[in-house]
Amino acid sequence: MSATRTSGKYRVLVVGMGKRGMHHAQAFQANGRFEVAGVCDIDPARLDAAAAKFGAAKGTDALQVASAVKPDVFCFCTLPNLRSEMIRAGIRSGARLIAFEKPVALNTREGFLVRKLLAESGAKAVVSHQHRYGEHYRKVKEIVASGVLGRVHTVYGTASGWMTHMISHLIDYMRWYNGESPAQWVMGQAAGRVKLADLHPSPDYIGGFIQFANGVRGIVECGAGAPDVPEVDYWWRKCRIGAQGTEGFAEVLTGGGWRAVTKAGASSGGGCMNYDLDMPPYIQEVADWLDDDRKVHSCNFESAYAGFEITMALCRSAVNGGQVALPLTDAADEIELLKAHLADRKVLLSTPVNAKEYGQ
Repeated sequence: MSATRTSGKYRVLVVGMGKRGMHHAQAFQANGRFEVAGVCDIDPARLDAAAAKFGAAKGTDALQVASAVKPDVFCFCTLPNLRSEMIRAGIRSGARLIAFEKPVALNTREGFLVRKLLAESGAKAVVSHQHRYGEHYRKVKEIVASGVLGRVHTVYGTASGWMTHMISHLIDYMRWYNGESPAQWVMGQAAGRVKLADLHPSPDYIGGFIQFANGVRGIVECGAGAPDVPEVDYWWRKCRIGAQGTEGFAEVLTGGGWRAVTKAGASSGGGCMNYDLDMPPYIQEVADWLDDDRKVHSCNFESAYAGFEITMALCRSAVNGGQVALPLTDAADEIELLKAHLADRKVLLSTPVNAKEYGQ
């Protein structure tokens, strides 16, 4: 499993060589600042294929591979139930930066631990909310930031996919369009138990309100009851994120471009989720942050953690009722709370196209 350092390049270990792990590895390898020095997976076929593709050291144990390759970047793309385990491995590897897939964690019990481990280690960390690099996402950000919407009073996000897959993205881009203003409180509701048994456990439908410190109201809906986005055919890309102001609105459709209405009239443009286009700038910002501490990555952990807290607060509100103040101060297992308290009845669908995914 030994590997030879290539002068001037940051060494990367990628753990989890499924679809997203390969996206990350290919993007790192394509950037001249990095070399994929090691790969790790428990599936022998995936592991061998990745090792051959990248000419990398390989193994089924992340720490063993890390001890051989001594990575600068520890990247993991595993199932969400392995967050703290992988964060510990990344810290023990001595990596300067840990890059991982959303969500931050499945509950605040683990989320608090992940944050504590990272803070104590001093390692940089980023969470892959890479859609923000899409041309259509950035066009909406440009419109909002220009001021042509007047006073922005509402940001919103909807997705047909279930919470643990999708809400992290929605809230991250809503916060981005709202200038990263911190959330003060949330109130939410949830329904449906089918996806609580999924590997990305979630209520079938969750929605709620977010009060931001700058007075802007956030509205988020995720899952079976979220409104359809009929302009988008591909089910997983039926997401809409946008901002409304006193003089207009602008929104992005993950699989269908962008549109806006302002005093100047209506406008629209193209764009679609595309890993080949979205991953390179995400990876370049990793290099930039490693080069210079002042160039903090757009997808830095603390930003992702703010969105994670909002999600967990929505879950708590769905269980206990009422408003939940932020930041959260006590740890809990929000998924187990949902399993214990959600009514055992079928979720009501917003559109027939959701029936297959939600067991109907």
